[in-house]
Amino acid sequence: MPTFASPQLWGWLAIALAAGFLLWLLSPILAPFLFAAILAYIFNPLVERLARRRLPRVLAVIVVMLFILALLVGLVLVVLPVFYAETRLLMEKLPGFVAWFNQHVAPWLKAKLDLELQLDAESARQYMKELVAENENLTRHLLGSLKLGGLLLLALLANLVLVPVVLFYLLRDWHDLVAALDSLIPRRIYDKVHAMAAESDAVLAQWLRGQLLVIALMSSYYVAALWLAGLQFALPIGILTGLAVIIPYVGITVGLVLATVAALLQFGAGTGVLWVWLAIGIGQAVEGMAVTPLIVGERIGLHPVAVIFALLAFGQLFGFFGVLLALPASAILLVGLRHLKTAYFGSPLYGR
Repeated sequence: MPTFASPQLWGWLAIALAAGFLLWLLSPILAPFLFAAILAYIFNPLVERLARRRLPRVLAVIVVMLFILALLVGLVLVVLPVFYAETRLLMEKLPGFVAWFNQHVAPWLKAKLDLELQLDAESARQYMKELVAENENLTRHLLGSLKLGGLLLLALLANLVLVPVVLFYLLRDWHDLVAALDSLIPRRIYDKVHAMAAESDAVLAQWLRGQLLVIALMSSYYVAALWLAGLQFALPIGILTGLAVIIPYVGITVGLVLATVAALLQFGAGTGVLWVWLAIGIGQAVEGMAVTPLIVGERIGLHPVAVIFALLAFGQLFGFFGVLLALPASAILLVGLRHLKTAYFGSPLYGR
């Protein structure tokens, strides 16, 4: 094993720093490749199972990708109706909310904070009526926005095309890619790297299986709880809130905002909103104190501050996909840090 004074160790540190710098340099274009790699890691066991049933691997990959496409289409069919319905309700009820704000909130702000804030209810009412009555105007506004953000739209479309292409080749050539990486491992540390890889794989497998079960349980709870609270969009919002638990802190915020907006549009500022908040609050408490600890356990072992830092750091580097990648990637890094800590305690650098 190399000591802290050996050129070999410093050579590996130089390689690690160069790789980290290259990763940072290429981070703007790496998101679709990372997302495809995550999907390949998740769905490769399914491809392997189909291949063991004498299905050609290429055909197995196509079947799995069609399955992924069906999942995405199902999610879109859940999201779009609630988005469309809430948008129309918001257009219709926004003038009333503006009037309520001027009558109740604005006087309180003036009395408590000496802040003069009045919204123009008539202008808002007229504008929203025009948007509802003349859908072509809304279409024109959207098209105008697309023209202004044409490069962004092209980049988004390129990523949407790139992800399935990369995913197909990763799933098809998974064994060859793993074998190529395996051949690059120095023989001197081969057993150690394999042990760390097996430990990381076990952590990720437990995390993934646990998260899928948590999503299923919490989606069922939120749908039932929001339905009992009388929320009209209980099914789509409950499913989305359950799916969002995979992103700590961010997920529950998204679910709470969606449920609150839907409750305000349906019930107004009344007890209906309080019942919805109670349903979300109980779900968050049960998920945080019982469901996730019991199902996922403490295997990842990340401190809450470390979770927040990982979400911000990976989000900064890789955007939305980085947020999805934060926890599993942090779990792998934690495995490496545990082994590094053991090596440090046994090194001359730590000893007296």
